Amino acid sequence: MLERLRPVNASTEHLFVGTDRYMYFTVSWDSQTRRLRTEKSYQDQADKAARDSQTEDWCLIDPSRRFIALLLYNGIVTILPIHQQGKKKGGSEPGTLGNPVLARIPEFFVRSATFLHSRQEDAEQLKLAFLYEDNQEKVCLNVRIVDYAAGGSGEPGSADLEKTVSTRDDLELGASHLIAVPGPAYGLLILAETSITYLDDVNGGILSNPLEEETQFVAWAQVDNQRWLIADDFGKLFLLMLLLENEGDVTGWKLDAIGQTSRASVLVYLDSGYMFVGSHCGDSQVVKIQEQGIEVVQTISNIAPVLDFTIMDMGNRSGEGQSNDYSSGQARIVTGSGSGQDGSLRSVRSGVGLEEQGLLGEMDHATDLFSLRSSDTSANVDLLVVSFVGETRLFHFQADGDVEEKAEYKSLLLSEGTLLAENLPNGRLLQVTPSSARLIESENGMVLSEWSPSDSLPITAVSANEQSLVLSLKGLEALVLDLKEDLEVCARRKFAEEGQIACIHVSHVSSDICIAGFWQSATVAILNIDTLETLQKVVVSDEAVSVPRSILLVQILPEQPPTLFIAMANGEVITFSTNLTNFALSSKKVTVLGTQQASFKALPRRNGLSNVFATCEHPSLIYGSEGRIVYSAITAEKASCICSFDSEAYPGAIAIATPEDVRIALVDTERTTHVQTLLVRESVRRIAYSPKLKAFGIGTIHRSLRQSQEILKSHFKLADEVLFKELDTYALNEEELVESVIRADIREDSGELVERFVVGTSYLTDEESDSLRGRIIVFAVTSERTLKVITELPVRGACRALGVVLGNIVAALVKTVVIYSLKNSHLEKRATYRTNTAPIDISIHGSQIAIVDLMKSVSITSYTPGSVGLDDSLTETARHYQIAWGTAVAHVGEDTWLEADAEGNLMVLHQNIGGVTSDDRRMLEVTSEMRLGEMVNRIRSLEVSETDSRTPAPVTPKAFMGTVEGSIYLFGLIAPTHCDLLMRLQAALAPMVGSLGNVPFNTYRGFKNPVREAEEPYRFVDGELIEEFLNLREGLQESVVGGLGEVGAKAGGLEGVRELVESLRRLH
Repeated sequence: MLERLRPVNASTEHLFVGTDRYMYFTVSWDSQTRRLRTEKSYQDQADKAARDSQTEDWCLIDPSRRFIALLLYNGIVTILPIHQQGKKKGGSEPGTLGNPVLARIPEFFVRSATFLHSRQEDAEQLKLAFLYEDNQEKVCLNVRIVDYAAGGSGEPGSADLEKTVSTRDDLELGASHLIAVPGPAYGLLILAETSITYLDDVNGGILSNPLEEETQFVAWAQVDNQRWLIADDFGKLFLLMLLLENEGDVTGWKLDAIGQTSRASVLVYLDSGYMFVGSHCGDSQVVKIQEQGIEVVQTISNIAPVLDFTIMDMGNRSGEGQSNDYSSGQARIVTGSGSGQDGSLRSVRSGVGLEEQGLLGEMDHATDLFSLRSSDTSANVDLLVVSFVGETRLFHFQADGDVEEKAEYKSLLLSEGTLLAENLPNGRLLQVTPSSARLIESENGMVLSEWSPSDSLPITAVSANEQSLVLSLKGLEALVLDLKEDLEVCARRKFAEEGQIACIHVSHVSSDICIAGFWQSATVAILNIDTLETLQKVVVSDEAVSVPRSILLVQILPEQPPTLFIAMANGEVITFSTNLTNFALSSKKVTVLGTQQASFKALPRRNGLSNVFATCEHPSLIYGSEGRIVYSAITAEKASCICSFDSEAYPGAIAIATPEDVRIALVDTERTTHVQTLLVRESVRRIAYSPKLKAFGIGTIHRSLRQSQEILKSHFKLADEVLFKELDTYALNEEELVESVIRADIREDSGELVERFVVGTSYLTDEESDSLRGRIIVFAVTSERTLKVITELPVRGACRALGVVLGNIVAALVKTVVIYSLKNSHLEKRATYRTNTAPIDISIHGSQIAIVDLMKSVSITSYTPGSVGLDDSLTETARHYQIAWGTAVAHVGEDTWLEADAEGNLMVLHQNIGGVTSDDRRMLEVTSEMRLGEMVNRIRSLEVSETDSRTPAPVTPKAFMGTVEGSIYLFGLIAPTHCDLLMRLQAALAPMVGSLGNVPFNTYRGFKNPVREAEEPYRFVDGELIEEFLNLREGLQESVVGGLGEVGAKAGGLEGVRELVESLRRLH
């Protein structure tokens, strides 16, 4: 819970915060540190004997700022007095909270509650109204007087709510909200589905008028003493105004629809017509109320609730030294988020942001970009060269940002495409086109020297530094031209053995060498710049289709050898550490950026270092961070070429060309999380991804009102992976909802595995128990990218989850898990397993199937295909015998499973297959547990390639988790060599890292459900807390490491622990 209050002695408002573990505290905003500051420690209101409230918890602030009322338990109101300014000295500080006092009430199922505004004649009398449902399911209203007596001499006060001043038991069944009306009208407003009612709290009189259309109100905010903003369940925003006469007599009300917003969870009226719409089911918004309606001023992204998600791995291939991390941005998480009209697909990936500064113009298919300085005395560039296949265009940028296109400029050849253009020392310009290379005097524009191939072969590849120009003639011959001697040819060579030249590069890092990549041999050779003799040669690929296409040698890491980057035609990027003494290449690593070749451009940094911009179908920025090379995706989906453009008008910018235009943009200096949204306007309940089809299978639910009836309609949709464009849709039957969707390789009659989408459904209709309650539908995707139903099977239970084992379909029905095979385009039952209550989720690894039960936690079953004459079997091999209301499960290691429950806990379960007795082998042991604090809807396992066994990773990512609150968590297993160290480090950091409200870490993360409550997490490490080590002062860091004893010393002391924590931070 979150409420604001304004203590009498405070310069700003405070926030009253309540947690689900009954801890409460107040915080304020510190404008100096720009952080939240805890004002008062929490009060623990946990009551082991009381029953939790059957509805939501309520926090009510008295309008006179004297009391806070908390409704946490059935039939109990907790009263917290707010100390006032008194005449006695030595009393409590004004504005602080007093000791809590409990008062009992007979109202149990409370729908809404509020303090009433006190009238002048009874200003000291405090009234509390309750809207509740009684035992006969009638909706009633009671207005009670709060009778509070302060204690003395350290004794707690007392409170009771026995006296009732107003009672109504004839309210509409759809009544949901109470609004306290301030003066001059006073009283209460009661919001219901078909009417709005005004209640006079003095005489009990009511004034009720029906709504024009039925709706469900969900949130409200007060504008002034007569007007309120109200939001309904379908995102409509209304303005409610009380009609008054005789200075306070209510004669009616007026309700106007003023606009459409996200489905509001909370409304906050700011000022001057601005309002904040806080949404749990969609994006939050700041809107401005105008005469003609509303205008959305700001949108704040929100991916809650994550109903389902899938992982799009952009380059999951095997190879030597290959790495592919979520943090690189090349893996993308696509979530089904929101609900109802706010339902959407969200693409979430970590990467470098690109902020556009301006559009130069629409220019189709630019082939390359170069930046130049018009004056040698200028520190900034001001010329942009845009090359095309048959021409070159030149743009001059003024200091104020004005741009002028030049028809001609200083003897630059604009009638051909430009392969290279750059400034050289001593006031000269170099331009290379397919037909020639020319040196131009910058000051007067005279051509100092021009070189053209004698045999009219075109120049196909070129590179230059301050001393030398290296070029390739049609891939058949390489030449070196001396830039200091007016383009004199100082070396040339034909490569018969290696084959044609695919790319060539001369680096600013070393002027003694150039580097060439070859087509036929798929080799890269380091050549002497003076003779073009081969100094070093390496074969970079054994595949005929994988050849080097772009080469770059740059200093990307400080105090380390320069790095050679090689872009291959199949989308791989190969890196070598380059020894400039003997030119040996070592430390080969392969990273997959996509499926197409990348093109490299160096972006200079300070201290002689560079970043590398790789343009391909997934543009990436490659940079050095903490001693390692980081590949981070850039939010520029269509970049075809770029160049650095550090101009006076756009300092630190780059020029970027797409197939349609050329833009100026700024690149972020660090990686952040980027979210792209595609509104579906339906709840995306389930999602599955097919890399082969490059498409998503999406199960949606559309919600609408028709003649005051809520109508639900479900669809299965096929959508393109790039544009999320809907390719085809299949409408389910009336009253039928999608429950599960998977992509599966299913074994057909021929014995071959074929890719299919499988959909499980359920029916809403309340029919007899033996009726059909759902369907399993198998879809194929045709060559025209449309859906085709292969078969469908009616089932007697809702199909909550689906999976595939050994080419067969696994379906989780009510109380049963069934395995089906596809025979003659029909589903045949192969084996069954009876669960305790209802299976919620399944996870399959090999022939093992983990089943999470609604109430009875996880059981592990093993599927065995029947041999000749025997049936298939599905046998339970292990079980977790504790009670847990499970929500998701996933395989995370050998005989190890991760389970999430409805209370927000995580448990790691391990099967001891080497146990002494059969009972030992059948029992799933809890090896780790902690409280996450959010309910997990889905867990997706990760397949991460193992690192070198000699240097095992301290933590191996194993799964992503998506929660109801819109969070995505990364779960990993700690290597045995680092378990003790990280757990000791967590224990040492827990008391040293402050938290909001001073909530103890162990209490915050301790396991908790209705059966038991742990004092601390068990063998679970909170990565967020561990990373706080890097934010401590060095003295505190030394103290923490010193407290680790021998374990800290073995880890390398302070530097070793710091390096370990930095490596963990890079995981995300």
